[in-house]
Amino acid sequence: MNYILTTAISHKASDIHIEPDGKIVRVRYRIDGVLREMMTQKISLHPAISSRIKVMGKMDIAERRRPQDGRIPVAINGREIDIRVSTLPTTGGEKVVMRILDSANLVFDLEQLGFRQLLIEKFKRILDRPHGLVLVTGPTGSGKTTTLYSALQILKSPEKNIITIEDPVEYQLGMINQVQVNHGIDLSFATILRSVLRQDPNIIMLGEIRDAETARVAVEASLTGHLVLSTLHTNDSVGAITRLVNIGVEPFLVASSVIGVIAQRLARKICPACKQAFEPTAEMAARLNLAANGTKYWKGVGCTQCYNSGHRGRMGMYEIFEMGAESRRLMEKNVSAGELRALRAKLGETTLFDEGMLSASQGQTSLEEVLRVAWAPAEEKA
Repeated sequence: MNYILTTAISHKASDIHIEPDGKIVRVRYRIDGVLREMMTQKISLHPAISSRIKVMGKMDIAERRRPQDGRIPVAINGREIDIRVSTLPTTGGEKVVMRILDSANLVFDLEQLGFRQLLIEKFKRILDRPHGLVLVTGPTGSGKTTTLYSALQILKSPEKNIITIEDPVEYQLGMINQVQVNHGIDLSFATILRSVLRQDPNIIMLGEIRDAETARVAVEASLTGHLVLSTLHTNDSVGAITRLVNIGVEPFLVASSVIGVIAQRLARKICPACKQAFEPTAEMAARLNLAANGTKYWKGVGCTQCYNSGHRGRMGMYEIFEMGAESRRLMEKNVSAGELRALRAKLGETTLFDEGMLSASQGQTSLEEVLRVAWAPAEEKA
């Protein structure tokens, strides 16, 4: 187990998967967002491995029929690393997933995260507003929490009272009050949020809007002089607006409260050690609507440094929808997502796909990655 943990941390893995598979135990690491098989062990070792993890995570080693959650704080190479453990009973035995929270890998600088200068200016302009609701949206594992933490790093000062409500608190931040959700004692997002509003906050960071009650309290807080930052699971920035209405928030309240939405994805960067010029196939050119303007594209051919994947490290792709008078008028009328996207296009705003293609043309990521994380069929864009 010590070897599995130290190797995963040295490879900058975000997760470790330990799963019984027939006559073997398979160990996989999620590196740069993709699972890679690192080793296998005899199935006879599986009970000992899972019991060892449970002891480390202060879990019940006798309970194998129910899912369990635990936490393992470890010190490796002189730094503290937090590991969240989840077990799940399967037909072959217990599957264990370990999420590695290593503060050494944290980056709060917007430019290093992948924001272009134009988008940084737009993001900071949204954060300069004294009150309103700012939403960060994207699939699980797309870096939403890191973006929120980066915003808090920009906003924090001795003059401001900043309180976060998280499930769970992933990293400890200085000068910020962090509260953890605990469903066992009925400490939900909505319950804590109501209490936080009596704590004289200037800025509230809400880990996730999951239901109508939390959404309404967040909207009310943003309308009563607080800056509220939160996340939603939608495909793009416009989808966050329609999602709030679908949850049950009145369109006029959404129009009054939301001041900006950031949609994001994480794309793998091309490995610098095996980077080569690349000529897109006719099929790829047609799918991505590539113009024959001589733009040069790149890809990684695979080497030992990138485990023959052609990619090493990750970068963010971002789409920002800053609310203006025209977009608010449309939102009050409860128009479709397609009409809001048409307005964004009319205003010359870039989409996730546009940002991805720009990164590909600059040699930062590959066209395959743009297709994987940011491309959407025509009917989805409508």
